[in-house]
Amino acid sequence: MTSVWIDASAGASGDMLLGALVGAGVPLAVLQEAVDSVAPEPIALRVEDVRRNGLAATRVHVDVAESHHHRTWRDVRTMLYGHAAAASAFERLAVAEAAVHGTSPEDVHFHEVGALDAIADVVGVCAGFEHLGATSVTVSPIAVGSGTIEAAHGTLPVPPPAVAELLRGVPTYAGPVAMERCTPTGAALLTTLATTYGPQPPMTVAAIGVGAGGRDPEGQANVLRLFVGETAATGGRPLLLECNVDDLDPRVWPAVIAALLEAGASDAWLTPILMKKGRPAHTLHALVDEARAPGVRAAIFRQTSTIGLREQPLTKHALEREMVAVEVDGRQVAVKLARHDGVVVNAQPEYDDVARAAADLTRPVADVLAEATALARKFL
Repeated sequence: MTSVWIDASAGASGDMLLGALVGAGVPLAVLQEAVDSVAPEPIALRVEDVRRNGLAATRVHVDVAESHHHRTWRDVRTMLYGHAAAASAFERLAVAEAAVHGTSPEDVHFHEVGALDAIADVVGVCAGFEHLGATSVTVSPIAVGSGTIEAAHGTLPVPPPAVAELLRGVPTYAGPVAMERCTPTGAALLTTLATTYGPQPPMTVAAIGVGAGGRDPEGQANVLRLFVGETAATGGRPLLLECNVDDLDPRVWPAVIAALLEAGASDAWLTPILMKKGRPAHTLHALVDEARAPGVRAAIFRQTSTIGLREQPLTKHALEREMVAVEVDGRQVAVKLARHDGVVVNAQPEYDDVARAAADLTRPVADVLAEATALARKFL
């Protein structure tokens, strides 16, 4: 599985993330095509090799014509139709701005944040991460800076109120240089993309991208680093993650379980329960290797309404397994064999193969399953 670690120890912005993606090998054409698909006016992405405090880095410029058009969240949402991750990032911005200014997210005017270059940053970055196909994205503690900045609403403290709101519950710190280190766009993108936060996870690094910000202050390179690689198999202990949920539409559960398996759970299932006052609910269970637990925890919090998890270490005994196949009316059906001390003690046809064969043969699934099961007994 592909893992990404984002080193935001010098902060984050849209252009830093774009530069890091290009530096890590994402073709500029991928980002440009995504931007072109939403831009109401021409926007060009341009790459420049730069140095920041002596460190080589990639900077991506977003070239747009001057525009003073202030867009509301309604306007931006319409532009981003079909771009789920980008829309989610801008929705986070709208909610944060609304909380800061005491208004409705629907009526937020983004000002600079809603300008075409910021829309290009958000859409391009989300397209770049989709191109990477990462199954987990870990973000380091984020440097937010200190001091003050001048903005549309006058002099603001650093981190600006919108950034502080966006990064609630996220590990942050000031950093060594007194300046704005994390922009609202950068904060919205990081919190949208992250599946967990912390130091670099176990991974075999294949590519590193170094994205530059516009300024070059003394004391720290103004760059964001992107590490891309394969998740390392660490063989940690198995954990059981659980939570009780009583307020989730039950039609969502199949998608939740699929998301947990995609995030690295070895199994996931539901148990119907009754909670206090007789409320019907479900307990969600996920079995996961300790090394993959952060991604599964993040998936549970993102996919369900729970606000807490309990977990316990398990002792697990698993039989040796092997895949073979049988043939039913010319159709291959996989069979999973399980061995104990080298002796096959279980042989079960894979149901998905049985259902596919039944559909191809226009036979009842029960008939194909019975025949495949009978054929599989020869392995016992």
